[in-house]
Amino acid sequence: MTAPSVVVLDYGSGNLRSAVRAVERAGASVELTADLDTAMAADGLLVPGVGAFAACMAGLRAIRGERIIARRLSGGRPVLGICVGMQILFEHGVEHGVDTEGCCEWPGTVERLQAPVVPHMGWNTVEAPEGSRMFAGIEDERFYFVHSYGVRTWELVTNDRTKAPLVTWADHGGDRFVAAVENGPLWATQFHPEKSGDAGAALLRNWVTSLKAA
Repeated sequence: MTAPSVVVLDYGSGNLRSAVRAVERAGASVELTADLDTAMAADGLLVPGVGAFAACMAGLRAIRGERIIARRLSGGRPVLGICVGMQILFEHGVEHGVDTEGCCEWPGTVERLQAPVVPHMGWNTVEAPEGSRMFAGIEDERFYFVHSYGVRTWELVTNDRTKAPLVTWADHGGDRFVAAVENGPLWATQFHPEKSGDAGAALLRNWVTSLKAA
């Protein structure tokens, strides 16, 4: 059987090679590119992201990445966002008083965590919902987080692509935030599966396996 094709979107954000290697190990054929046609044709699109929300959105818009994401999702084509690559899928990001518009795939605002110690850096458990394909077999595992900002409230919403999203939560210092979302063809994690050992590898395999059925 031919391996599913995945594009890791190259828009100048972060250590992209580690994401490429991790998805390859999960069983996909992976290409790192910013090319629109290649990104549209792939079975899956992975959107990474580290650093500031505004900088990631600027890099994404420079390659028309927000259009690639929207066009894929309008056709039911799978997309996976990681870390800031998840955050930019929301409506807004607010950092240092600056409000930046995101991709608006989900309602909500990315804001600074209100925990006693920020950044949230290290291993943490998550509260995965029942029926999650993303966390199948790894519901009780720990994942690796590195972030100071997150989505701390969620408005229940449905859209014309899917049923209600499955939202996974985590807690850092008494501050709850969205750790992952599974919304039809659009999956995303605040943590880094490529840095999360066996649990992260299993999550990526779950995603790659879902591409075969998409």
